[in-house]
Amino acid sequence: MPTASPSQRKTAGRVMHEYKHGELKSGPGGKGGKVKSRKQAIAIALHESGSSKNESPKSNRRNLAKSKRKEAHGQTSQQEKEGKSHVGVRKSPGKKSMH
Repeated sequence: MPTASPSQRKTAGRVMHEYKHGELKSGPGGKGGKVKSRKQAIAIALHESGSSKNESPKSNRRNLAKSKRKEAHGQTSQQEKEGKSHVGVRKSPGKKSMH
């Protein structure tokens, strides 16, 4: 099994954080109610992070891109509950050390 990229690990970590705090919901639009099973939470984390072995690579890329859009716009349940506009640390794009 290939290793997950840093962005995939960050997304999976966010999903598990939501599960631990009772914020993770299942189904389209969260209509399925709160997730109570740890196994289901792990399945959702793998799906959202695009690292599921049961889906095609194209589908995994699409799922990760969708999750990143959701995180960038502050639409995850963790961000809505905590009042944050983004998850994790932002990297500053330009500073490189000159040798």
